Amino acid sequence: MDYHNLETLRRNHPSWRLLAAAHASLVIGFLHRTFVRPNLRSLPHQELASRLEDYIYQLHRETGEEAFPKPAADYLADWTASERGWLRKYYPADSDEPHYDITPATEKAIEWIAGLEERQFVGAESRLLTIFELLRQMVHGSETDPEARIAELEQRRAAIDAEIEQVRAGELKLMDPTQIKERFFQMEQTARGLLADFRQVEQNFRLLDRAVRERITTWEGSKGELLTEVFGKRDAITGSDQGKSFHAFWDFLMSPRRQETLSELLERVLALDPVAELGPDRQLLRIHYDWLEAGETAQRTVARLSEQLRKYLDDQVWLENRRILGIIRAVEQHALAVRNDPPREGLIELDQSAPAVDLTMDRPLFSPPLKPRISQQVLEAGSEAVDASALFEQVYVDRARLAARVRQALQTRDQVALTTLLQEHPLEQGLAELVTYLGLAADNRKAIIDEEHSESVSWSDENGMRREATMPLVIFAR
Repeated sequence: MDYHNLETLRRNHPSWRLLAAAHASLVIGFLHRTFVRPNLRSLPHQELASRLEDYIYQLHRETGEEAFPKPAADYLADWTASERGWLRKYYPADSDEPHYDITPATEKAIEWIAGLEERQFVGAESRLLTIFELLRQMVHGSETDPEARIAELEQRRAAIDAEIEQVRAGELKLMDPTQIKERFFQMEQTARGLLADFRQVEQNFRLLDRAVRERITTWEGSKGELLTEVFGKRDAITGSDQGKSFHAFWDFLMSPRRQETLSELLERVLALDPVAELGPDRQLLRIHYDWLEAGETAQRTVARLSEQLRKYLDDQVWLENRRILGIIRAVEQHALAVRNDPPREGLIELDQSAPAVDLTMDRPLFSPPLKPRISQQVLEAGSEAVDASALFEQVYVDRARLAARVRQALQTRDQVALTTLLQEHPLEQGLAELVTYLGLAADNRKAIIDEEHSESVSWSDENGMRREATMPLVIFAR
């Protein structure tokens, strides 16, 4: 906080420049109303310019003077300029219209301005309790002595048991309205501060993405060295304190059970009478969904970084393949040039047509050969007479013949039921022939198999016994 550092911040930091700007009230008021209050992460150019036009028109009606004469598009261009840095202008992957989002520096300035407003009271008790709880977590969370940790847990259990006994005895210690309001203010401030932290995390990953793109464009070394450098930078961010805290927070919030718990707690808190008297913003009921949306934006930035690396690898492989093809083409051209007058001396000598690779670890272990034992037996000629007629009496159903019957029946009618067809052509091969008819119906898209209605089919087998089968209603149609 010496003079030179402060002077550098005053000249270069976007937050300081915003606070010192001539139209700071316009910029801060509009950006807070458009982005911060509804937690919007991005807006297209036309919509944002329209909102700014309406905001300036409302100011002209209230002040009665032309304080802001420029069009809304000019103000947006001025706020996105590098010497301002209050808005970020970019093009999404699926749109040719520019989009805008506020920068972390702008959100810091808006948050600082919001802290200047007079509060109903400054909560001291809740902050003191938070300090004690954080100190307790740090001390006992870093305790390596098992006995000390067990003693602490037993002490907490005794306190919980004592509180349970008091409740059973009818002694309920309730917070007074002041304590409830104090804790609500602290919760609201912390919840909204998390959204600003997400923009800072996203900005860090975006800067990494830009550095990677610039490095890939000017890189002339090997792919391995570049990937080592890129992943080293990415690991430096994800492995930092901020990166670890962000991922731990994200993993905690991604649990559906915890999201339901947060929704239930927020609804119950906003229904309390002391909190309802404050007129809280109902948008707090979905603050955890705003966290998820903001976190997904940061995750998409990381995904773009991975996609950029993949495109770089694909481009490098294409360039290498193109170079190899160029070398092969040059060899072919030289071969054609000396085809009619080949060199008489040796052009090139090869020791072997292919390299001999001998990898010791690829040699299989010794396996003892299997020596089967064959018992010596003498085959005796048999004199048994075996009836081989069974080999030639197998049932064969001619599917093509049955299909021809169906087509012939449909020549004079639009549809025919399988029972009607069997009355005209009774079953000759019993159940096998009936199953073939069902297979024809299943393969024909125009056939109908109604399983809700059934019908019976009967036939006589080769022994003269009457057989009957119940099957779904089958109708062939043309």
